[in-house]
Amino acid sequence: MSHLIEVQGLCKKLGKFEMDDLSFTLPNGCIMGYIGENGAGKTTTIRLLLGLLKRDAGTIRLLGQELDQADGTLFEQIGTVMDEPAFPQYFTVAQVGRVMAGLYKSWDGGVFDQWVDRFGLVRDKKVKDLSRGMKMRLSLGVALSHHPRLLLLDEATNGLDPVARNEILDLLMEFIQEEQNGVFLSSHITSDLEKICDYIALIRNGRIAFVQEKDALLEETGVLKCGGGEFEKLDRGDLLGYHRGRFEVAALVAGRAAKEKKYPWASFEKPTLEDIMMLWDKEEDKTCEA
Repeated sequence: MSHLIEVQGLCKKLGKFEMDDLSFTLPNGCIMGYIGENGAGKTTTIRLLLGLLKRDAGTIRLLGQELDQADGTLFEQIGTVMDEPAFPQYFTVAQVGRVMAGLYKSWDGGVFDQWVDRFGLVRDKKVKDLSRGMKMRLSLGVALSHHPRLLLLDEATNGLDPVARNEILDLLMEFIQEEQNGVFLSSHITSDLEKICDYIALIRNGRIAFVQEKDALLEETGVLKCGGGEFEKLDRGDLLGYHRGRFEVAALVAGRAAKEKKYPWASFEKPTLEDIMMLWDKEEDKTCEA
């Protein structure tokens, strides 16, 4: 299996924040969702992948090329959408297209025009006058108009209404129908990732907690809810993390515990990605209500 992204032993220190020994791969034809709390290192990871930050250690290969030895064609094949579009605010949509044509040898003006029409963008409207949703559509239109194989998206659906988010998710699914393509998508909206992702990676405090196939991850874990006294009866070998509220404990457990009905006195629920992100490897005792 070939990979669009190969990261091994990636390390970076920024002030008090330290990213340590990140390793993961993204196969062709797949979408990876990158989840974690604010400040965990999601944006830093993407900036390192793009060479916008210099890593302290480790290796990065994109589309089979070592990042340090990449030729000028590499970033022609990578489309990026950041949380805040970087286009000058006084540019019109049409001007953005003309400027991008001068930056990318592989720029396809006809494709850009198609995306402008599909997204309902007004060519003479300035960037500063676009809604957040329209700015993200413009960013995606640009990212897709130089025939990329890899999309790196940082919170691209954050702040969008459900209709706009679903439009973007559909677009990403279209993109990977070409099996040579792939998407690396960081997002706080875990319900979006559940719809489209093949793999999920969780980063916590600058370290990768896991990289797993999404369907297997959701199938092989469960959320167990019980009282505090019952919680003490749990086999710690089943426990992946927990949150203890005033009246109830929510525990993330290995799926075998649910399948084997190991704890008949407890309530089991199928987890969401949000459950997994909130509970994985956490041991929290809170005095607030659960």
